[in-house]
Amino acid sequence: MLGMGQEMVPESRFSQPVNLDSIVVKTNFDVNAFIRRVQRDTTFYKAFKSMHFVPYDAVNEINVYDRSGDVIASLKSRTKQEINNKCRVTKIKEHQCTGNFFKKNGDYNFFTASLYAFLFFAPEPVCNENDIVEGSLEIPPKGEMEKCERQLKQLIFNPGSKVSGVPFMGDRASVFDEDEAKKYDFRIVSSILDGQDCFVFSLLPKPGFEKKVLFDELTTWFRKGDYSIIARNYSLSYHTLFYDFDVKMKVRTTRVNGKLYPERIDYDGNWHIFTKKREQVKFLAIISY
Repeated sequence: MLGMGQEMVPESRFSQPVNLDSIVVKTNFDVNAFIRRVQRDTTFYKAFKSMHFVPYDAVNEINVYDRSGDVIASLKSRTKQEINNKCRVTKIKEHQCTGNFFKKNGDYNFFTASLYAFLFFAPEPVCNENDIVEGSLEIPPKGEMEKCERQLKQLIFNPGSKVSGVPFMGDRASVFDEDEAKKYDFRIVSSILDGQDCFVFSLLPKPGFEKKVLFDELTTWFRKGDYSIIARNYSLSYHTLFYDFDVKMKVRTTRVNGKLYPERIDYDGNWHIFTKKREQVKFLAIISY
């Protein structure tokens, strides 16, 4: 019950048209409630944080390409995350590399590889973590790697929110705000993925806006039973005088003992920052629990 002086604040309504297929229409679908669910989802981020508390095996493959598309460096490995006394550590079971993947001192020679290792490997025990999602993306980063991790998390786990700290991008990531939303076509359809009944939410640039938006595609599969995200495809590109990037990602999740975890991550990225050399990298992670 509302107290004296309080008033009910109406839920915001999404101002842009959303195309629905005939199956979705027949369910008396509440589009605005669904858009709010997309914006507020935490299941996807929770799935990645949950990785830190369970043992798993991973196959990792990273390839670095030159401008001609030839592989100039690579890493293939099999790793195992072990859990002991609230600590996680990554053990390397197999390891093969080519080219100048590593520097002479053993550091990674490519920033994308360094970020991948920072996200998924724990060569030394990492202890006493938590899986709290709320507010964790607002924690100030420490150092360049944490800053990049935070920006990546904002794009992956909370697409549609403003990505702070990236110059000249403005509000391009805020795809649900009216000024950006009018540049996209939005669609919700019913579909089956890996035998699971899903609502599929997608957005694509409207004709004429392809070079004026951040997302070339964003497609998310929500399981109808609990609205958890079982798959998401991203395609992002942006170009300025100081940096440019063209990145595609596909993430698939799996449910083990009632919990959601990432199962496969495909990345294909080409990016350049004024102060760094261009990197064209593909990586694949296949994770089993």
